[in-house]
Amino acid sequence: MLYHLLYPLHEYYSVFNVFRYITFRAAYATVTALFICFVFGPWFIRFLQNRRVCDTVREDAPESHETKRGTPTMGGLLILLAIFVPVLLWCNLKNPYVQITLLTTFWMGLIGFVDDYLGVVKKRPKGLVGRYKLIGQVIFGLTIGAVLYFNPIAKDVATLTSVPFFKGLFINFGWFYIVLVMLVLTATSNAVNLTDGIDGLAIGLCAFCFFAFAGLAYLSGHKGFSDYLNILYLEGSGELTIYCMAVVGAALGFLWYNSHPAQVFMGDTGSLALGGALGVVALLIKRELLLVVVGGVFAAETLSVILQVLSFKLRKKRIFRMSPLHHHFELGGWSESKIVVRFWIIAVLLALFSLSTLKLQ
Repeated sequence: MLYHLLYPLHEYYSVFNVFRYITFRAAYATVTALFICFVFGPWFIRFLQNRRVCDTVREDAPESHETKRGTPTMGGLLILLAIFVPVLLWCNLKNPYVQITLLTTFWMGLIGFVDDYLGVVKKRPKGLVGRYKLIGQVIFGLTIGAVLYFNPIAKDVATLTSVPFFKGLFINFGWFYIVLVMLVLTATSNAVNLTDGIDGLAIGLCAFCFFAFAGLAYLSGHKGFSDYLNILYLEGSGELTIYCMAVVGAALGFLWYNSHPAQVFMGDTGSLALGGALGVVALLIKRELLLVVVGGVFAAETLSVILQVLSFKLRKKRIFRMSPLHHHFELGGWSESKIVVRFWIIAVLLALFSLSTLKLQ
């Protein structure tokens, strides 16, 4: 909005020319998101407390989590507010990359909101039934896949995926690209949801992942840098840098209240929205394979659940003390803070490694 209102004035006043720079708008999107969290966070937490929108501890959670009972949840609404407002203010809203990413964030957040509302407000033990949640994710993923396939933003590379470490090597998925989009969106949204089990873990990991993708989006949308690094040049994709940095700001702002001991949880409203957003950004900049590395901790958490279920069904034995993976370390005697910080360290290393792959091509 500010971009559309103020940038045209650069023809009369040169100072407004600053709005053309993605780095300027990305920085202020981050600050705006932080500001929203800091200003509205305390009020929002009190609002949830007064309405008794509080978390109930899952039966399969460690006993130590009983102390979390009664903590306000659905804090994902604050995260979404802190993402949407900066994006609407600082992004070029005519940009199709931004439009698709905003739509994905909204839809996945809506599914999460319905789940949280049914579980916390309506007191349904399972919230939104799992199969209905999955149907909503799958249908939306196939729809976005079809849009990107039949009406691609970057026509020459619509169904291509970059292969890390290899210069000019791509996988062409053809019509299967529609299914790939569905799989990526469904997998990433559920992966972040599974990881959101201890204070500050998932939201901190999201901050590191989106920071890495902010860099990738900026380089992909910059003709000079993309040519130098031998990566795909995707005209207009640089606007995703602003979106990603808005998420970073929102994540850091929410972490202020979600760090141990948490004053508020983001619930499925936040985790599904952030996971879906992470997946769609990777899809749009053709970095689906690198997503597994950038979001390596999310991948490990999801894999631990899959292996635990398969092992128990096939061998009647558990591989981990409890899944997802962070619960395994909890039952092993690690404190929540130690788990979170160590997983964050791994996430930072994975983000740096992911960015380094660009130079290795």
